[in-house]
Amino acid sequence: MSWIVLILVGALCGWLASLIMKTDAQQGAVANILIGIVGAVLAQWIFGGLLGIGGAQVAGSGFSFWSIIWGVVGSVVLIAILKALRILR
Repeated sequence: MSWIVLILVGALCGWLASLIMKTDAQQGAVANILIGIVGAVLAQWIFGGLLGIGGAQVAGSGFSFWSIIWGVVGSVVLIAILKALRILR
């Protein structure tokens, strides 16, 4: 069941981040899921580990308000990095 939650939360986070960053037309559903999952892990690493901000949770930790927020924040950061590297146009 945790894999299903991970995929659903990752898809939601990736989709919201792609709308914020205006890359929704270039990405498909699989890219949204991957960006959402990797973005949530990135957010936990940056904000939870490096900066010590509490509450940074991975998307797979459950379907909560904060997991969505941190997942979207991390996904936006990931898309910005990818755009800077010109992987997404």
